[in-house]
Amino acid sequence: MVKRAFHILNQEISGLHEAAYLLGACALASQLLALFRDRIFASTFGASRTLDIYYSAFRIPDLIFVSIASLVSVSVLIPFFIEKFKNGEESGREFVDTSFSFFFFTITGASLLVFFLVPILTPYVFPGFTGEPVMNQLIVLIRIMLLSPIFLGVSNFLASITQMHNRFFVYALSPILYNIGIIIGVLLFYPLWGLQGLAWGVVLGAGLHFLIQAPFVLEKGLFPKLRFPIEFGEVKNLVFHSLPRTLALSANQIATFFLVGYASLLSAGSIAVFNFSWNLQSVPLSIIGVSYASAAFPALSRYISQGKRDVFLNQMIISARHIIFWSIPTMALFVVLRAQIVRTILGSGNFSWADTRLTAACLAIFIFSVVPQSLLLLFVRGYYALGKTWKPLIINVLSSVFMILLGYFFVYLFKTNQVFRYFIETLFKVDGISGSIVLVLPLSYSVGTFLNTLIHWIAFQGEFKAFNRPVLKTFFTSFSAAVIIGYVAYLFLNVFDKVFNINTLAGIFLQGFFSGIIGIAVGILVLIMMKNEEINDVWQTLHHKIWKAKVVGADPTENTML
Repeated sequence: MVKRAFHILNQEISGLHEAAYLLGACALASQLLALFRDRIFASTFGASRTLDIYYSAFRIPDLIFVSIASLVSVSVLIPFFIEKFKNGEESGREFVDTSFSFFFFTITGASLLVFFLVPILTPYVFPGFTGEPVMNQLIVLIRIMLLSPIFLGVSNFLASITQMHNRFFVYALSPILYNIGIIIGVLLFYPLWGLQGLAWGVVLGAGLHFLIQAPFVLEKGLFPKLRFPIEFGEVKNLVFHSLPRTLALSANQIATFFLVGYASLLSAGSIAVFNFSWNLQSVPLSIIGVSYASAAFPALSRYISQGKRDVFLNQMIISARHIIFWSIPTMALFVVLRAQIVRTILGSGNFSWADTRLTAACLAIFIFSVVPQSLLLLFVRGYYALGKTWKPLIINVLSSVFMILLGYFFVYLFKTNQVFRYFIETLFKVDGISGSIVLVLPLSYSVGTFLNTLIHWIAFQGEFKAFNRPVLKTFFTSFSAAVIIGYVAYLFLNVFDKVFNINTLAGIFLQGFFSGIIGIAVGILVLIMMKNEEINDVWQTLHHKIWKAKVVGADPTENTML
């Protein structure tokens, strides 16, 4: 039984859609656990200052992870690994050890340095907490969570090896275990140790995230060993190529870091509302955008390595079309059913109706950026595979600076301009609710992300003239179906409002569920009548029984080890 389980975990997956659907299924499982986690948080704390402290404690460790661990992220290392192992197994192993040693010493040293500097940094990062008694709690939580970027960084390094061998299942399970660790922290550690227990749950989740990657890497004899002194010739080449990639990949996350800093200056619970809505919009982003971008990247890198630019472009077109095909109808459903989604997932205990309305409004704003966010992941990885790292770096950095400035401007405008404030509150139905200013933060993020993706799209089209036409065709058909799906779902919300008791959890869930199902069914019929190609691709992929995907033979252009 154990041997069979490891065989399934270590199975190689062939085909873009099979890999993407497998990653999507695991992402769905992970997101369901994350939503269960958020429901516990919402029920226990509501949108409160206590939860603001907990979410804020993530930001500095996350920034360390983004700025250092992503130097050797999956997107960065896979092309290097493929190239090194083409030169021989011994060359590949030496590169693994050298790059890992440099990364491990760097991230450990940075975490240790920040451990001592946290009391100095925190008042500048979260000025809204200055002078409050909770500041000391925040410092303690940050110090505990500084262990998480080390574990996640090592796991991220190992994931490059597992993904290079197309072991997507192992890679996809790691975030599930991460959320299990956090849930253990909520249910078991918090009653014992208070907020510090929540922080230790995060560390446990990061540790599990690392441990799931280890067996396959050990089996292949590729578990990295620390080398000292480090061969800086190899490391210099890696850093030179990865630094712009890292900054490009992390620029939006750094912008989010500043937006949370703005939120600390707003009313209590603003950071919690921002994070709850962020986590909800991350569900379709993880299932669709991250899954397709992750599944496509190893193949994109191989095609460029083989000089097959036409095949590379075709893979980009297929990935973009399916991201759009899935994302736009999902966006429509989330906008229409936002109140039902938020109330079903978070609406219990101390999470009030006012919290629900604010979170639902933020979710509606965030969800408009899901399509751009998903495409952005694909475009950036496409440029990584091409070896053109400076273009996405420049675009992302400029867009992120714009996003930060936009956040500051919108906060100022909301406070000083009654017309703007009335427009935002009325449009998203939160007029009269305290703390509605938080809506300008997801608005800043969505506008900045849309601009970022638009510039990437125009730049990519400039290099590959055949990209636009097939992708825009899917965009228009998917958008048409999304309008119908959203309209039908909205109509049936009113119908089921009289059928179910929406003052109960079961009633509001059933109202949203059946309205969404009917909307989706009508949308599928419309797509079939329009002879949509993606519908046919979905059917064929599901017919392949991806859960029984066969092991494919070794690809000598990918590595020399299988």
